[in-house]
Amino acid sequence: MRIGQHTLIEDFFLQISNTNRDVMPADLPLARLRILVVDDDEDSRFYVTTVLEADGAVVTAVSSAAAALEMLTRFKPDALICDIAMPDEDGYSLIRQVRSLKANEGGRIPAVALTAYADSDDRLCALQAGFQNHIAKPVEPDELVEIIAKLVAFSHN
Repeated sequence: MRIGQHTLIEDFFLQISNTNRDVMPADLPLARLRILVVDDDEDSRFYVTTVLEADGAVVTAVSSAAAALEMLTRFKPDALICDIAMPDEDGYSLIRQVRSLKANEGGRIPAVALTAYADSDDRLCALQAGFQNHIAKPVEPDELVEIIAKLVAFSHN
C-alpha cells in the first residue's frame, strides 16, 4: 500500500471515528435489534458486526450455515445477513432451510444476501431463494444500516 491510500476497512474506521455519536442509544437506527450475520470470511464478519453494533444492534456472527441454523433458534434474531459463497453449504441453501421453518422458529425472518455475487442474475437467484434484499460487497456502512432498518420496520408492519 502506498502512503495516502487506505483500505476499505481503514476508511470505514476513519468514518466511524469521525461520526458524531451525541445520540442516545435508543435513538440509533438499529437500537436493540438482534441481527445474525453469516459469513465464512472473518474480515467480512468483523466489518459487518462493527457497522451494525455502532448503530445500536446486538450482533451474533457465525461462519457457517450450520452454525446459523443453530443460532436462529437460540439467538432469536430480528434480521439475518448472509453471504452466498460459503464452503460446505451456501447462503441459498441456508435461506431455503430457514424459509421451511415455522414462523415462530424463524421462518419469516427478514433476510439480506450480502455478497460479492453482484450481477442481476445473482440478485434474482437470491430473491428467488428467499432473501428479501440483495446487497453487493463492498457496501457502505450507512447503506447497510439503512437497508436493515427499513427491512425490519417493513416486516413489523
